[in-house]
Amino acid sequence: MPCKAFPHDSARSMTQKNRLALIVEDEPAIRRFLRATLVANGYEVLEAATLHAGLTLAKGEAPDVVVLDLGLPDGDGLELLKTLRQTSTVPVLVLSARDAESAKVAALDAGADDYVTKPFGADELMARLRVALRHQVQVSGDAPRFEAHGLVVDVVRRQVTLHGGAVHLSPKEYAILEQLARHAGKVLTHRHLLGKVWPQASAADAQYLRVYVRQLRQKLGDTAETPRYIATEAGVGYRLLTDG
Repeated sequence: MPCKAFPHDSARSMTQKNRLALIVEDEPAIRRFLRATLVANGYEVLEAATLHAGLTLAKGEAPDVVVLDLGLPDGDGLELLKTLRQTSTVPVLVLSARDAESAKVAALDAGADDYVTKPFGADELMARLRVALRHQVQVSGDAPRFEAHGLVVDVVRRQVTLHGGAVHLSPKEYAILEQLARHAGKVLTHRHLLGKVWPQASAADAQYLRVYVRQLRQKLGDTAETPRYIATEAGVGYRLLTDG
């Protein structure tokens, strides 16, 4: 049965609205860990152990963030995600024991904001949630200006600077970086980037993407091995790193 936990003394503040998190996870031990972590960070928490209960709470309670397991007893968590995405842009962080690249790609392409493989730690969970919430604010507002580690991407002016100096990019390189900047911190799949930069390309054309990302990294003084700006999610896509 769905239940709700409140932070601190189990009473909601009358002067400050805490963020509401929905946990959809069928393993009681993981639910307890998630609830304790979220409550300790000031969240109110709703819990569901099934796909059906999760959908009911997601539609009725309008959570600020959803933490979603893919392997649920009455269906695949991807179905909940796809249904949710028909009407909501709420940040969704997917949890799963599935470490296959195809599962990660499927979740991200279905609208997940990020993907964490079990087991995971509290710090990693909260860092990913902060990025997902920041990303939601960014894409729902005006055209973004990304800035981190000396890199500035001004989408309005279509300008890129690094430590104050102009970075001259080809149209394709800029298009890739713009997509990453608009979704900073979020993993963008190969399919997403190919669709935005090469609309007629197929998944088999991912080599084009790799070539341009390599060139882009060179111009930013970045490397795949120790990325400061563009991180590779092996077999999945790329992520523009933020300050946390």
